[in-house]
Amino acid sequence: MPSFIDNGTRFHLDDPTLAPNAAGYLWNRRMMIQMNGRGYAVSQYMDPEPRKYAYPPTIAAQTFMQPEQGYYPNHPGRFFYVRDNGTGALFSAPYEPVRARLDRFAFEPGLSDIRWLVEKDGVRVELRLSLPVDDVAELWTAKVTNMTTATKNLSFVPFFPVGYMSWMNMGGHFDPTLDAVVCTSVTPYQKVEQYFKNRHLKDITFLAADRRPDHFEAAQQAFEGEGGLHAPSALADGGPLHDGEALYEVPACVMQWDLEIAAGASEEFRFVFGPAKDEAEIAALRAKYIDGDAEAVRRAYHAYVTDGGRSCLEIRSPDETFNHFVNHWLPRQVFYHGDTNRLTTDPQTRNYLQDALGMLFIRPEATREVILHAASQQYASGKMPDGILLRPDAELKYINQVPHTDHAVWLAIVTKAYLDETGDRAVLEETAAWADDDRPAGIREHVTRALRFLAAAIDERGLPYIDQGDWCDPMNMVGYKGRGVSGWLAEASSYAMSLWSEVCAAEGDGETAGWLKAEASALIERINRHLWDGDWYGRGITDDGVVFGVSTDREGRIFLNAQSWALLCGAADEDRKARLLKAIDEQLVTPYGVEIHAPSFTAMREDVGRVTQKWPGSAENGAVYNHAAAFYAASLYHVGESDRGFRVLRAMLTEAERDDIATRGQLPLYIPNYYRGAYRQFPRTAGRSSNLFNTGTVAWFYRLVVEQVCGLRGDGGGAVIAPQVPSTWQKLAFTRRLRGATFNVSFTREESIAEQIIEVDGRRLEGGRLARIEAGRIYDVTVRSPR
Repeated sequence: MPSFIDNGTRFHLDDPTLAPNAAGYLWNRRMMIQMNGRGYAVSQYMDPEPRKYAYPPTIAAQTFMQPEQGYYPNHPGRFFYVRDNGTGALFSAPYEPVRARLDRFAFEPGLSDIRWLVEKDGVRVELRLSLPVDDVAELWTAKVTNMTTATKNLSFVPFFPVGYMSWMNMGGHFDPTLDAVVCTSVTPYQKVEQYFKNRHLKDITFLAADRRPDHFEAAQQAFEGEGGLHAPSALADGGPLHDGEALYEVPACVMQWDLEIAAGASEEFRFVFGPAKDEAEIAALRAKYIDGDAEAVRRAYHAYVTDGGRSCLEIRSPDETFNHFVNHWLPRQVFYHGDTNRLTTDPQTRNYLQDALGMLFIRPEATREVILHAASQQYASGKMPDGILLRPDAELKYINQVPHTDHAVWLAIVTKAYLDETGDRAVLEETAAWADDDRPAGIREHVTRALRFLAAAIDERGLPYIDQGDWCDPMNMVGYKGRGVSGWLAEASSYAMSLWSEVCAAEGDGETAGWLKAEASALIERINRHLWDGDWYGRGITDDGVVFGVSTDREGRIFLNAQSWALLCGAADEDRKARLLKAIDEQLVTPYGVEIHAPSFTAMREDVGRVTQKWPGSAENGAVYNHAAAFYAASLYHVGESDRGFRVLRAMLTEAERDDIATRGQLPLYIPNYYRGAYRQFPRTAGRSSNLFNTGTVAWFYRLVVEQVCGLRGDGGGAVIAPQVPSTWQKLAFTRRLRGATFNVSFTREESIAEQIIEVDGRRLEGGRLARIEAGRIYDVTVRSPR
């Protein structure tokens, strides 16, 4: 049965058909690969922009993973055929493309590797994929074991399709000096200057082995023939591969070893698969990862993932799945985001800053660097750019060429969170120049000026313009004529201004603090006057003055973000809070989480934008969009609705059991950016995971677990201890590291007390606030709460 194993650091799936797209992922700073349990793969690397080294069977635009990524017979994958030369029987590991009925199957993604165990007709195949710390290379091991009492004559045939590399030039051959199939290409171009720009590209894809194959094939069609990949013609006749080349044909890396394996004996193989500039680079990678110390490489990569992404929190709750996720997989996913910047050279500003919000609880110094770097690309007017350039030669691309208005909000929120967690107020005096002015200014001035820019970019009602989008990228036609406004941004601006007023007040800048408080209050008054619809808040006002996200709308009637941030900024009084919570429960809550809006749009609405053209229930059009759900959870904890808040968080996690895994189509190893919504419109597909692990959700989820569920957070020079533990939990224990100190906390519910009692090292702590934290000290904390 599906379950966590190895103390929660690995997951075991025993059926390749239960959730066909269920996957694990690995990364380093230069590459990423997502492998599903059946053998299909999505991979990319930086060169310096994102590129692929295994392609679909036709040229496609350079894109990252797609939501609900479909897989098809010629989809890139990593496959290992086994042919019994005595019977002619054929199967493939892990499962595709033969799809033979297996005697045993195990797909076991771990923190730093992915492994499989497959058994069929007395043959066991064990596979393991890992990565190095620095290079772009997949490191594979394979072990073939004869489990019977008689000798077996087998052919072992790894097949790594490379796909349609180039319409200009592509081919493949076997290089005996490297024991590698080498697939070559020329990246297509038209302009002369592109030739010089492309000369550095890794236009080779190779598969190198630790021993010379008996036979090989480099042309996919020659291997596949008329039989298709489930029964390749090259293997169907019982003979060997034909040692063929690919001559302007779709190449593939195919090798064959003919093995005579005694009863109980095994054969082991090592492979390296990836891109290269030339044969010299292949030789260097081979020397490192085939001829070198494989165990040392594995240990180094494991340390990179686990030590590099070490959490500030270990939790022991009654919910085992939650424990495993929070202790191992959540910090891992947070670290991936902050460590790689999602494998791009120009992350969106909101993503760059919010990913750094998560890194705050792993590597606070990385968050500090992000704040400084983001500020250095801000304009002197206070405006934040739509994307952050990470290299001198990088350019703003794709969505970053579309103007959005929310980026300043995240600079304030993340900087305030950094101050709370670290107490490092010296960062406020760090200086950075502006993108259009060489004169440096302190970080406090950068954030203040960002908020002043927001405060000035308003219409006659005093509400902020939305331009071609706010946090919701595809809400691109609300304000493209220059008049539409964002109700959500009004709420988020008010919230950010309130936070930053506290910072300014603590720094002795009463004038700025007073201005920020006044602006925040004024925004609340305008929000309630123009956007309250009687039971919930409208999402915005279009260029033509139409309020949308209101009760008169047939589709897109209620938007979650407009309610969440109304709670966060304090716009909703107790009556409004009760009304909007009831509306959310009735219209947005589903068994798989809270939808971003409902009903989903089923036709284009030209005064809202392309969000309405997305499939109903997918992505921002009515999905359980987990980033928005995390904002909602934050708002619930903010107003003391802790049980509601935890239910929202917990719904983001797949249960470690068959039915939920089958419905959602993923394992409980990461939070996807969405689960399908439109639950009341299209219930059959509701709950289906996008299987995209790139999401701003995880930073907020992590922060809420640390600061709200466990409730131990930095505050000024000290710490606040105020757990908001689910009412169904009678006890909770956790270890929290904060500012160089360690807090061992025990929480229990008791019948005999009327109020919460907190003790630190045996002494009662009044008010739940520790005035000072001593680095290096271990604090023993007990929290006793009324049952």
